[in-house]
Order: sequence, then C-alpha cells, then structure tokens
Amino acid sequence: MAIYKIVHVTKYNYNWPIKESINEIRMFPHHFDNQEVLAYELLITQNPKVTLSTDFNGNRVGNFCLLAPHSEMTIESKMTVKVNHSLKIPEIDGLRVEDLAQEKEKNVYLLRLSSPEAIEKQDQVQFILDQIDYTNKSVIEIAQLCSQYIFENFTYTKGITNIETTIDEILAHRQGVCQDFAIVLLQLLRTVGIPTRYVSGYICPFETALRGEGATHAWVEIHTPKQGWLGIDPTNNIWTMDNHVKLAVGKNFKECSPAKGTFKGLSKQTLSVSVAISYENGSYVEEITDVQLQELSPDIQQQLDYLEQLQQQQ
Repeated sequence: MAIYKIVHVTKYNYNWPIKESINEIRMFPHHFDNQEVLAYELLITQNPKVTLSTDFNGNRVGNFCLLAPHSEMTIESKMTVKVNHSLKIPEIDGLRVEDLAQEKEKNVYLLRLSSPEAIEKQDQVQFILDQIDYTNKSVIEIAQLCSQYIFENFTYTKGITNIETTIDEILAHRQGVCQDFAIVLLQLLRTVGIPTRYVSGYICPFETALRGEGATHAWVEIHTPKQGWLGIDPTNNIWTMDNHVKLAVGKNFKECSPAKGTFKGLSKQTLSVSVAISYENGSYVEEITDVQLQELSPDIQQQLDYLEQLQQQQ
C-alpha cells in the first residue's frame, strides 16, 4: 500500500489575449478496487463553473468555459490517493486469444478495443509478433513478450515526439516516451485480437529506478474474462503496481487526454505541464515539461507576424 499527494498543473500562455475558451478535462483520479481517492481539489483561472459527466469509457469528465479575455489559463489538480495492488503479477492462466471470441461478440466495448489502427507499417507490427511466436502463447504471455520487446528494442528519449506523433513515425525511429510505447503496444495486442485500452496517469516510483517519474505517464490495460482489466507498462516492462496512479482510460490518447479545448482569437499558445509528487516519508519530486504543440498553419502564422510588426511600430 502507498499514499501519494500529487499536484498536476497545466498552464497555457497566449501571446495575444483570447476569449471564449472552451475546455474539457479528465484530471479526476479513478476509484477502483485497488485505488482510493482520499482528497481532491480543482483550481482553474477565473474560477469557472465546471460541469461534470461520465464518458463512454467510464471516465469522469469536466467541461468549462472562460468567456472573458485572458492571456493565460491555469488548471491545477490536487489529489491524495491510496494505492493497494494486492496482485502484482497476473496469473498465467492458459487463456488463448481464440478463447476471447465469445466474450467480444457479447460486448461491443471489448470488440471496439480489439481493432488495430490502419497504418502503413503494419508489416513491422506483424514482424514483431512473429518474432515472439505469439500463435503458441497465452494472452498473458503475449502481453508480457510484446512489452519486453518494446522495452528492449525501443529507446526512451524525451523531446523527439509529441501528442501528434503517429505509430508509423514511432516504428520508423524506434524512440520516444511512455505515450509512444503505449500506442505501439496497443497496436501489437489489438492486431492479435486482445481487447486493450490506453491509460493515462502518473508513476510514483519513490526509491525504485522506473522511467517517467514526476510527469504524466501512460500504459495499457488488457482484458481477460477471468482476471478483468490488467495493467502493463511497456516503458518499464512491468505490470502495474502500487507505483501507478490511474486517471483515465480510452481507445487512444485523445479519449483520455488530461486537457483539451479551443478558443476565439488570433494567438499563438504555449503549454507547460508540471507534476509534483509527495511521498509518505516526506520526500518530493517535481518535473516541468514544455509540451510540443501542433504547428500553426502558414496563414495563421502570417497574420500573427503582421500583428507583431504593427505592435513594434507603435
């Protein structure tokens, strides 16, 4: 068992004031069998009303608007969470992929999570599966071997990918961070036919040498009829433990993104995310990440350049 205090701050800055910012957040930690939320607080610029709902994946979702002009927006999520994973390594129960067919036929949700994306480099995905000889393995063994392959053959490198990076691009350079490794593992397991979903959250390794500490983290969960949802983390090649705090789940990153939105106005935005984790013994770790956003279109960039020229002339 472990108790963590986590402060997650998402900060947007705009070089020109914007208005009517419409936002959707999934920053509410899950209540589930092995995770209990002891305290939670949400603070947002201008203190808007947040409308809460539950999405198709069972995530708690918050929607809010900032109508007044503003040059920055901060979303601060504070939580105290107790995690107690009684089972650290799943039982290798001999269940094979073909044994999942009947369950998927009865459950549209599981069927949806069993379909891989249409990508150009699917032959590389099949090559990896052939390397581990998946046809002669149980579901649990396939998941373990795919995670191990990614851990051993993909390099953990920060700053070369962003939230728009595709599976094809990751397969081409075989580098990235937790989000990239998670979506490659999704593609591998769904190609086989295993129901698999993306998980966003945090990793809190304390004194263990795990990659991804102090930032938002991502892994995947597979589903089996006997053991339910089981989390596996390809970035560290481990099954999820007391170190993992879960925020949201979905078919892909877009379905469980911590924050997304749109606004009215002509402005270039920058985004930084900081995650601070406090442990029971009083130790503390924090990481601040400048998130790479999608590039502006040439037309928008030209208009912004013109505005800056006018400002300099004043």
